[in-house]
Amino acid sequence: MVKVIDFKTRTNDEGEEFNVLIVQGGAEPIRSQQTGKLYITAKTASVPSTFDADTCKSLIGTSFEGSVKRVECEPFDYVMQETGEVIELSHRYELVNEEMEILEEQTLPTEVVR
Repeated sequence: MVKVIDFKTRTNDEGEEFNVLIVQGGAEPIRSQQTGKLYITAKTASVPSTFDADTCKSLIGTSFEGSVKRVECEPFDYVMQETGEVIELSHRYELVNEEMEILEEQTLPTEVVR
């Protein structure tokens, strides 16, 4: 399960604004690469929506089926909010719904084969 914890307004390449829901997965233990000690964290992801700001606000606290998973992607620069340091990442976090993935894998394409 994931929970909607916030929303943000973003702008696309054409200059149009849209809202994304910020979702958070459950708490999970992670081992620190620096210290080797365990700590608890929860992964977050932003999910584009067609909702206006009022609807997004009303969805905060709502839970959905799925989880937030790490997904490999093309490398990109990321600015650390705390320090301003720019780092290169090659992954992002996405909302994944296992039931929908299974259905998509087992459903034939909508194109008609002739």
